[in-house]
Amino acid sequence: MLKQMFRVVISVLFVVLMAGSAVAAPPIKIGALFAVSGPASFLGEPERNTAKMMVDEINKAGGIKGRQLELIVIDTQGDATKAVQGVNKLIKDDKVAAIIGPSTTGDTMAVIPVVEKAEIPMVSCAAGVKITDPTKKWVFKTAQNDALAVPKIFDHMKKQKINKIAILTVSDGFGSSGREQLVLHAKQFGIQIISDETYGPKDTDMTAQLTKIRGSEAQAIVCWGTNPGPAVVARNVKQLGITLPLYMSHGVSSKKFIELADDGAEGIILPSGRVVVADQLSKSDPQKKALLNYVENYKKHYNVEGDHFGGHAYDAIMLIKGAIERGGDSPAAIRDQLEKTVKYAGIGGTFSYSAQDHAGLTSDAFVLVQIKNKGWTLLK
Repeated sequence: MLKQMFRVVISVLFVVLMAGSAVAAPPIKIGALFAVSGPASFLGEPERNTAKMMVDEINKAGGIKGRQLELIVIDTQGDATKAVQGVNKLIKDDKVAAIIGPSTTGDTMAVIPVVEKAEIPMVSCAAGVKITDPTKKWVFKTAQNDALAVPKIFDHMKKQKINKIAILTVSDGFGSSGREQLVLHAKQFGIQIISDETYGPKDTDMTAQLTKIRGSEAQAIVCWGTNPGPAVVARNVKQLGITLPLYMSHGVSSKKFIELADDGAEGIILPSGRVVVADQLSKSDPQKKALLNYVENYKKHYNVEGDHFGGHAYDAIMLIKGAIERGGDSPAAIRDQLEKTVKYAGIGGTFSYSAQDHAGLTSDAFVLVQIKNKGWTLLK
C-alpha cells in the first residue's frame, strides 16, 4: 500500500515538475529588421505592425509546441549601416533563432554576409532578385521578385502594341535591380528602351528627366522605385501634361503611394500581390480566404487595411512558424525546414522553396492592378 502511494506521489510530482518546466520554458526569439521610420517607413511600419499582430496571435493560441515567441524589432530607418549594427545585436546579444526583414533590398544585401557567417536563417521582406539569386544557404525571401514583375508589365504592353518605352529608375539597390530586369527582358518581348533615365532616392523633382522623355518617341514610361520618388514622378507627369501610359513597380503597391501621388496616381498600372484586390478575386483563388482574413484582422488592430508590404512580414512569420513546428527551434532546423516548404498559400503568393530556389514564387504571385478613383482595380 505504501509503495503504491509512493508511486502515485512520485507520478504527481513528475507531472507538476514537467508542467512547471513547460511554463518556465524560455521563449523562442525572432529578430526583425524593419524600416519603421525614415523614407521607407511605408514598408517597415506595416511589416512591424503585422509581425507583432501575428506573434501576439500565435502566443495567445499557446505558442509553438508550448513555447511563446518573442519578437525583437530593430528600426533600420532604411539605412544599411544601421541594419548591419542591428543584425549584429540580434545575433550576438539577443541570440535570436531566426530573423525576418530587412524591408529594403539595400539593407538586405548589407546584412547577408553577417547572417551567412553566423548561420542564422533570415527571411527578407525585400524584392531585389539578387537577394536569393544566386541562392544563399541561410537567406530566403517573401517579397515577389522584380524578375517576375517586369514580364507582367511587358506582357501587358505587348497587348497594347507598345514597343518603345522610357524607363526612369531610382539609383539604389531596388532601382538598380529593377533596371537590370527591364533591360534584360526588353529584348525578349521585342520592346526597345529609347530613353534610360535615373533619379536619386532623395530627389524631389524629376521634371528634367521627364522633359527628355516627353521629347522622345516613347509610347509609355516605366518608373521603378519605392516612395517617395515614384509619387514625385507621378505628380510631375501630370504637371507636365504628359499623357503617355505610366507603369510603376510593385514597390509602390500601397495606399500610401496613392495618397502621396494624389491626382497623379489616376490610371497608373503596376504589378502587385493580390492582397490589395482581395475582394475582387474569384472564389476559386486559393489565397482569397487568407487574404481577406488578413485585411480584416489588420484593420481591426490598426484601423487601416492590411497591404502588400505587411503581407511580406505575415508570410515570413508563418513560414518560420511552420518550420519550427516541423523541425524544431534551432537555427539549423529552421533553415532546413524552410527549404522544404511546399505550397504554402500565403499573402504574397503560394511558396515552394527548394535547395535551388529560396524565393519560392512564380509569376502567378503577381496580378496587374490599375489605380482608379483613388483605389485599386484588378486588370483581367
